[in-house]
Amino acid sequence: MKKISRVFLKLFKLIASIIDKLLVTPITRFILWFMNLFGKNAKSFDKFLSKKSTLLVVSLILAYITFFMVDRDSNAILDQYAEILYDKPVTAVYNEESYVVEGLPESVDITLVGQKRHIFLAKQSPSQGVSVDLTGLSTGNHKVKLKYTQALKSLDYKLDPSTVTVTIYEKESKTATLSYDILHQDNLNSKLYISNIELDRTTAIIKGAEYKLKQVATVKALIDVDAIPRQQAGELTLKDVPLAAYDTAGNRVDVEIVPTNVTAKLTITSPSKKVPVKVVPTGTLAFGKSIKSLTTDVSTITIYGTQAAIDSTEQIEVHVDVDKLDKDKTYKVTLKKPSGVTELSNKTITVNVNIDNSITKEFENVAIVTENLDPKYKVQALTEEDRQVTVVVSGSEETVNKVDISSIHPYIDLSNYGEGTHEVEVKVSGDDLKLGYSSKTKKVTVVISAK
Repeated sequence: MKKISRVFLKLFKLIASIIDKLLVTPITRFILWFMNLFGKNAKSFDKFLSKKSTLLVVSLILAYITFFMVDRDSNAILDQYAEILYDKPVTAVYNEESYVVEGLPESVDITLVGQKRHIFLAKQSPSQGVSVDLTGLSTGNHKVKLKYTQALKSLDYKLDPSTVTVTIYEKESKTATLSYDILHQDNLNSKLYISNIELDRTTAIIKGAEYKLKQVATVKALIDVDAIPRQQAGELTLKDVPLAAYDTAGNRVDVEIVPTNVTAKLTITSPSKKVPVKVVPTGTLAFGKSIKSLTTDVSTITIYGTQAAIDSTEQIEVHVDVDKLDKDKTYKVTLKKPSGVTELSNKTITVNVNIDNSITKEFENVAIVTENLDPKYKVQALTEEDRQVTVVVSGSEETVNKVDISSIHPYIDLSNYGEGTHEVEVKVSGDDLKLGYSSKTKKVTVVISAK
């Protein structure tokens, strides 16, 4: 408020001074001079001026003149505007080959103050912009003033910020080995796979302050899948692949990289093969029930992915929960992709489970095999009864009667067993997952010794 009061006070004093100088004093002198011309008739002239009509006309003329002069001068004082020019770039002048400058803002805001027409002209006129001259400064911290060069001198301006503290370092350089990253890989066609990438160079030069160069752990070519013009199997070349430097935590490090871009040659393949679908029932059926058949609407599925994943995948397992099931049921199952597999020809399949009454059948003298024994040991059954067991197979009559003894596999798991005599649990597996398998002999005794 005080500032505003002072401004108005100055304004009124200025107006009063202008009126006194340009209006009151000249008119008074003119009237005195004019009355002297009349001499003896001055009283008549004074009487003329005293008339109401004369005073009214003179007052109107003086009022108009006063208004015109005050309006002209007040406009010159009050017609002041301010406009902010945002994000104007800052240019620094220094030896970029020898030094690195930190702390300098990329842009500043400029407030222009003046008459509106001048501000308009300033915005249209060419300007050298905001700059700072760092030539002659040595390494270390320096407080420098930014400068704005504008062709119109009738405007005032203010920079935000106007003064900054910069740090100047000597520029160092070293050689870095290039690697690559694939960006937006999820946008690649799921049936395709980038099997190989070759860069047109293996190293790049990084430049910057010594402490920044020490932070750089790797320099990578950023290969963007979205930049691939046509997603199809074959070889293609991507030009102008940008390089970026990263520290050990994966954060980007701001250093100069020479060159800034490389060319990458991509080999895109579409490895695939057909594998069977294997239905694995989980849980325990209702008492006295067994699975008569497991059928699916799709028997084989085409898988896509890395070559290693394709080679290692022999089947797609589908798990269905048959716990306490006592009647036929149809399942709609969403398939899960094995590790490394990117696409399946079918996303879901239908599994039909047919239930039947359960019977059992015994298979005698089935030889026991050992699994997971440490290679430095050998194992031997303590007695003949410990070498073979009787296996009970349960399931639907039709399925059980088709079982061949060679499809039954009783075994003992010897992982974590060392030298000595051990009593080990007998487990049984079978080729047909619709059936249940169990050994009448629950444990056998074996002797483990060093080879």
